[in-house]
Amino acid sequence: MTVRTRILILLSAVVALAAVAVASVLHASARADRRDHAQAGGPKVTSGTVSLTGHGRMVFRNMAWGPHRDELTTVPASDPAGPRTASGVKCLRFYAASGTGVCLQAVHGPVSDTYRALILDDRLRTRDHYDVPGIPSRARVSPTGHFAAWTAFVGGDSYAGTNFSTRTAIVDARTGELIPSLEAFRIVRDGHPYRAADTNFWGVTFAADDRTFYATLATRGSTYLVRGDLRTRTVTTLHANVECPSLSPDGSRVAYKKRVKGLPKDAPWRLYVLDLHTMRETPLAEPRSVDDQAVWKDTRTIVYALPGDYGADLYEVPADGSGQPRRISKAAVSPAYVR
Repeated sequence: MTVRTRILILLSAVVALAAVAVASVLHASARADRRDHAQAGGPKVTSGTVSLTGHGRMVFRNMAWGPHRDELTTVPASDPAGPRTASGVKCLRFYAASGTGVCLQAVHGPVSDTYRALILDDRLRTRDHYDVPGIPSRARVSPTGHFAAWTAFVGGDSYAGTNFSTRTAIVDARTGELIPSLEAFRIVRDGHPYRAADTNFWGVTFAADDRTFYATLATRGSTYLVRGDLRTRTVTTLHANVECPSLSPDGSRVAYKKRVKGLPKDAPWRLYVLDLHTMRETPLAEPRSVDDQAVWKDTRTIVYALPGDYGADLYEVPADGSGQPRRISKAAVSPAYVR
């Protein structure tokens, strides 16, 4: 092969790669442009005032294509599929209670994104902010609004496999005191102190006493429900095979996702409810794999997200194992009920 031929082949390859790159950029730009325009048949979304106080409303991240995509929006809890009021505040993950919100955001940079957690007041104004060391995953606020927690992936981006690492933080929203990682807490497993290099925590959910919380602990290939104590900085294992717990409003039960043998590796979970007094498990009537930290709509109903046409849709199912799942809202995720 002559030098001239080699140069021509090289130039042809460069031109072809450039054409592919230009086409990819144009395709991504066109797709982004489509996402900025409301789609026919989608929910009606208009700008307005969104508050974290009041009664009988649901606040969530809007996933519908259009100018308000990713913004926190609100609807009456009694009409979750109704017209949405958009706040202008964008979040990847969100939760709120008693007038305090936590919003996990992406900060877009010229080379890569970084992430942060915003503590919001009842009018969605930022009271404080904290760096988040990875991709946001879970967020919760205590029933009193005094504490907030978040989980981020610092290695990997899915709970389905085993090759991931998380970092879970808790902050006192009143004082700003930050616990940057639950890995600093003392672990008690089966009544004995426990230490391991591979511990991961995620999915905090708070009790109403401003002291007790529950979370998932993963170590040596197993997961556990742990009860945490913010005063003693201790977590104690309670039950095996529990992920992303969510404490009921009366503090008596935990809704969670459980790995079930025989299911696909990329969709291994089913929803369950655990009675914290008897440790009795109740499988819920949702037959699909749910990768979400469920929310209690009330003491009888669980709400959670499943993949949908615009990213995610919200469903509800009875907490006692009866009934069947029902979709309540399209293009929505990270709901919080304002009570």
